[in-house]
Amino acid sequence: MAYDIQNFQTDVIARSRQLPVLVDFWAEWCGPCKILGPMLERLAEEHKNEWAFAKVNTELHPDIATKYGIRGIPNVKLFIDGEVADEFTGALPEPMIRDWLKKAMPNKFSGQLEQAKRLLESGDVSKAIAILQTIMEAEPGNDAAKAMLAKVLIFRDADQAKLLARQLEGTEYHQLSEAIITFANLFHATGHPDALPDAPVKKQYLTALEALRKQQFDAALQNFIEVIGTDRYYDNDGSRKAVIAIFKYLGEENELTRKHRSSFSSALYV
Repeated sequence: MAYDIQNFQTDVIARSRQLPVLVDFWAEWCGPCKILGPMLERLAEEHKNEWAFAKVNTELHPDIATKYGIRGIPNVKLFIDGEVADEFTGALPEPMIRDWLKKAMPNKFSGQLEQAKRLLESGDVSKAIAILQTIMEAEPGNDAAKAMLAKVLIFRDADQAKLLARQLEGTEYHQLSEAIITFANLFHATGHPDALPDAPVKKQYLTALEALRKQQFDAALQNFIEVIGTDRYYDNDGSRKAVIAIFKYLGEENELTRKHRSSFSSALYV
């Protein structure tokens, strides 16, 4: 067969130093292998410029199967730079394999993504946005670029950021997606303050929203939490939703998330 290895060292290890190599460990007697194999071959043809494909018959190459700990087949391993980077066992459905490949394969725009990240950290937002938009033009399905761009645009163009966030639902960026969508909905209220309910906490709530728009997360969290302690369900529980969204946006390990986590919990149960 076209994908059967002739020399594992050449066909997989050496080749994986230039291009990721997906290896299907299989055998003739294996029923699930006969389902998975043709599916992987179709995907390999579809992505032939992105990664290579090789098949290892474990009956013909027991030494290789032993070396790589093959205990059940079909077993699929992804080799990058001569090492196993990821793997799965069993005849997974095609949608699951596509999702796995999307996460397991190295991002060909990783260098540009890292450059955009450095630009954002240095405050050069416009250049970072230009790089991210270029990546997305070349690869519209690049979730990493989409997530980074949405995270920036939420404070510049909330509607566009919300559209991008919707496309990230169900991906590894789903928590960020939820946060950005919540921000966009909250920012709508800052443009329509008269639509908010009249209450003693309204002024402080608007102060918190304005701080959020200015990316003053510490002040925003403090004010939202104080609103929760005074009027828990103001604006349809808006402050609680805002605090959770900020935590998701910043990440659980962020110092501000850690700083405000306990006071948030206390305010909820006063």
